[in-house]
Amino acid sequence: MTSGPTPIPINPASLARPSGYSHGTLSGNTLYLGGQTALDKDMRIVPGGIVEQFRQAFGNVLATLAEAGGVPEDLVSITIYLTDIADYQAHGREIGKVWRELAGPVYPAMAGIGTTGLWQPEAMIEILGVAVVPDERLVRPS
Repeated sequence: MTSGPTPIPINPASLARPSGYSHGTLSGNTLYLGGQTALDKDMRIVPGGIVEQFRQAFGNVLATLAEAGGVPEDLVSITIYLTDIADYQAHGREIGKVWRELAGPVYPAMAGIGTTGLWQPEAMIEILGVAVVPDERLVRPS
């Protein structure tokens, strides 16, 4: 039986220090982006509602992607968990503007899923994803 590549944790210094999880896990060229809520570096959920929480959570995803040498175009799948789908939909234009500001016109396969709660009670959104980073840009931590 052969084994695949050894998974490598990806934990950007710009994000809160993880304890019991990794912000991302690199296996070969595939980067599995762990669920990101709107936690800032001080482990606090940012205030300001769903748009600001989206900005922080998606920014955390992109920071982890960049740590491995990835860019938004490398995203192949995004899953968004929401505690209030109607609120997200009501702010869809603003959220779309934030997406384009952070990632440009890149839209991977996506799913939005309603949930009754997230790990931090004040979190309204959690985003996770998968990216495939080409060899020429891939950064593996030592």
